[in-house]
Amino acid sequence: MKGASEVSDKTEKSRSHGRISITASLKPRELMDTNPRLAGVWTAQIITLFPDAFPGVLGESLTGRALRDGKWQLHTTNLRDFGVTKHRNVDDTPAGGGAGMVLRPDVLGNAIETAMAGARGNWPLVYLSPRGRRFDQRMARAWSKADGITMLCGRFEGVDQRVLDHYNIMEVSLGDFVLTGGEIAAQAMIDATVRLLPDVLGNEESTVDESHSAGLLEHPQYTRPAEWKGRSIPDVLMSGHHGNVEKWRREMSEALTRDRRPDMWAAHEAKKK
Repeated sequence: MKGASEVSDKTEKSRSHGRISITASLKPRELMDTNPRLAGVWTAQIITLFPDAFPGVLGESLTGRALRDGKWQLHTTNLRDFGVTKHRNVDDTPAGGGAGMVLRPDVLGNAIETAMAGARGNWPLVYLSPRGRRFDQRMARAWSKADGITMLCGRFEGVDQRVLDHYNIMEVSLGDFVLTGGEIAAQAMIDATVRLLPDVLGNEESTVDESHSAGLLEHPQYTRPAEWKGRSIPDVLMSGHHGNVEKWRREMSEALTRDRRPDMWAAHEAKKK
């Protein structure tokens, strides 16, 4: 039986993080609506025209469980609430002419200031943009060590440049392609970040050997059965010799990176020099 002091310590630790328990029967959207704002918990604040798109896949599996347990929080700010005129317009035609519409600075400014009102400490403000710096594992790790993040999901032809300049917003891209909006990119980046938060994965070693964490792609993985459709697990993995297993995995990671990502391989080689 656990001693009283041990139980007391765990109770205090739980209270200090402000965590609450929410029934596992909640639907993904209810994980956001039911969970109150908790102090000291990593929070993702999303500014979007489509708040119902969240939490989306973030409400499932490990990220969803962590959201239920209060290990991180997700809140949305509906951009339409700040629209102007009786039609709640959020966009207008681009200055100088051209196709499409641009999100208005007055609308965005009010939404950003509302969303950032409770932000404290290290709290990046990000605009999801195809012309931004490309998101990577290093950025995810840096964000996981912040107090939270606010993401602006663009639509149409983008946002008024004055907003980006005034609030010194970081532009970040999911990759070299264009999406119809930032919501899918936001979910991907949040997923990559949340899984690095303490106690979310349950096994800290999981984030050490995976692709990109050490500047290399991850080695191939195998599991039972030992033979499948005439293909066997490499003998070295069945040998029980941990040194040889680690050597093989390292060699496979290097070979895969050299073959598939010469840019990563060049950076890896440069570090060794």
